[in-house]
Amino acid sequence: MAEPNELPLSILSAIERYRQQCSDPMVAFFYDLPALAAHANAMKAALPPGVELYYAIKANSEPAIIDTLAPIVDGLELSSGGEIERACRSATPRPWVLSGPGKLDADMRSAIERGVEAFHVESLGEIARLQSIAAALGRTQPVLLRINPWLPESFSSRLRMAGTATPFGIDEAQLPQAVSAVDNAPNLKLCGFHVHAMSHQTSEQRHQQLLAFYLERWPSWRALARYPEQLTQLNVGGGIGVNYRQPSHQFDWASLCYAFGQQLDNLSEPPRVRFEIGRYLSAFCGYYVMEVLDTKVSHGEGFLVCRGGTHQFRLPVAQGHDHPVIHLPRDPEQSSNGEQRAWTVVGQLCTPKDVLSRHQELRGVRVGDLLVLPLAGAYGYNISHADFLCHPRPSQHFVTDTAEALHSRPGLRRVLAEGYSG
Repeated sequence: MAEPNELPLSILSAIERYRQQCSDPMVAFFYDLPALAAHANAMKAALPPGVELYYAIKANSEPAIIDTLAPIVDGLELSSGGEIERACRSATPRPWVLSGPGKLDADMRSAIERGVEAFHVESLGEIARLQSIAAALGRTQPVLLRINPWLPESFSSRLRMAGTATPFGIDEAQLPQAVSAVDNAPNLKLCGFHVHAMSHQTSEQRHQQLLAFYLERWPSWRALARYPEQLTQLNVGGGIGVNYRQPSHQFDWASLCYAFGQQLDNLSEPPRVRFEIGRYLSAFCGYYVMEVLDTKVSHGEGFLVCRGGTHQFRLPVAQGHDHPVIHLPRDPEQSSNGEQRAWTVVGQLCTPKDVLSRHQELRGVRVGDLLVLPLAGAYGYNISHADFLCHPRPSQHFVTDTAEALHSRPGLRRVLAEGYSG
């Protein structure tokens, strides 16, 4: 992962090459695929023995991202018919599961026909529908029941998916009924449980406590089944957060895995555990690059109006944070002698909500300079309202070049030597 105040040379080179092709001010996404693969390999290597890593492709389902991760991870987590189509076109076929509330009958039927490993079942009604579909297809379908358990308030994060009233999973009070329903369904086989309780979790200690809670509850959940020995899987979801406000202070995945391995070692019959990670896998490889169109001061506040905006990179508004910004000046020497002041970075939209970052201290910013927003590889472009105002969609560039030679103008080489503002 690149530090927040630097950019990989391959990304800088790709930005410069693309800019030379642009007749209009540029806006584009760039993804560092070798860095993505290296990060995924490091995450996989840190896992305790026997623990699996699945990629939740909702974080970024671009084919190049899936194809980079598929040879590394143990499988994919999908949540729609469209994601089934995309995952099944991957160059490296992987096992996959289907999750999420509101599954269509057509999607469940397609999933069974295309070899889904297991369903994460979200409700009593879904159990009945899936039994009917599996019976019509003459299949026996493995399932995991998604649980919405009671959770201590101390486990909470910025976005709670369980432990409170949500549309996700089966209330733990209804779990005996749900287990019985699957046991009595001749075409369903209960293999275990799925619990995805928190998102945006940035505290390793809280997540360790959450995982310990799951393991503590596992024997009692398992004991509800008619044949508890057949229940071997515990999917603990994802929810590992990315620290956008302090990019140099990220979740310590290796420490979490080490502590979790010790927790598993203390169990006499540990489940086969699976993480399904999205954001923390793909976020670090992405960069959103915007060209400055205008600079202005209004009521004492400086604004940088840039090509693009939140209709292409919705993440900062969705997360409610001011995104980190890296300044790439057109003329580094002129920029270094310019005024340093706080700028608010905005896009082209006709709404005051089109704000990507507030009060960023930058020096010598001029029209024609580039601003780079790192940590843009997850829940950025793919959750954005790209058709608002009918602006053209940004291009996306998947950088595979690992060479560090730059094919660019001398000014950019000077930027590399001198560092960046931001």
